[in-house]
Amino acid sequence: MSKLRLGVNIDHVATVRNARGGDTPDPVRAAKLAEEAGADGITAHLREDRRHIGDADIDALMDALTVPLNFEMAATDEMQKIALRHKPHAVCIVPEKREERTTEGGLEVAREENQLAHFIAPLRDAGCRVSIFIAADQRQIEAAHRIGAQVIELHTGAYCDAHAEGDFATRDIELEKMRDMAALAHSLGLEVHAGHGLTYDTVKPVAAFPEVMELNIGHFLIGESIFRGLQPAMAEMRRLMDEART
Repeated sequence: MSKLRLGVNIDHVATVRNARGGDTPDPVRAAKLAEEAGADGITAHLREDRRHIGDADIDALMDALTVPLNFEMAATDEMQKIALRHKPHAVCIVPEKREERTTEGGLEVAREENQLAHFIAPLRDAGCRVSIFIAADQRQIEAAHRIGAQVIELHTGAYCDAHAEGDFATRDIELEKMRDMAALAHSLGLEVHAGHGLTYDTVKPVAAFPEVMELNIGHFLIGESIFRGLQPAMAEMRRLMDEART
């Protein structure tokens, strides 16, 4: 199998910074450390309420990075304009609700198919690789293919939550759904990524899917870096990912 790419989400470095205000800790510094440690890309989600990453962070990341930036955003006119101004390597369209603590599920593509097709067309024309963050659901994957997305990112949250709660029957059902839907997406010509809530304990079964080309992991790595440091935390995640691929 091909080597699995690791995208590191640095949103929650900005969460810690914003809890007190000021300039530290700097998410761009974290991104550069991740890059030096072998991250294949950096993910940053510019939310509408700017609760963690801010506009200046995106400006600085675009200037500082030599690895690709995966710009997560809601499907709004404001975010589309920002993406078209920066033209990041990748744009990942995610659902967003103001009251949620974190992204709670996948995007409803099938219901908004026509609107999303028109929304992503200028992004593709600008040279951005368009990804859609969705649940492991056949309807959503087929709709993502129809609207012209190049990538789908499978939401791994339900699988990770079931594991954390000790509900191993549900965990295994969710894992099997993701396995089947990764194969379906690949058969349609979509590149398959996965992420949300992955930890050292849950990453290997997902990393073993041959169709998955990239994992995007953030909150766990930033939390683990408090105890290990960012680069050792990443090194352990990379070791587990590589072990799963063999």
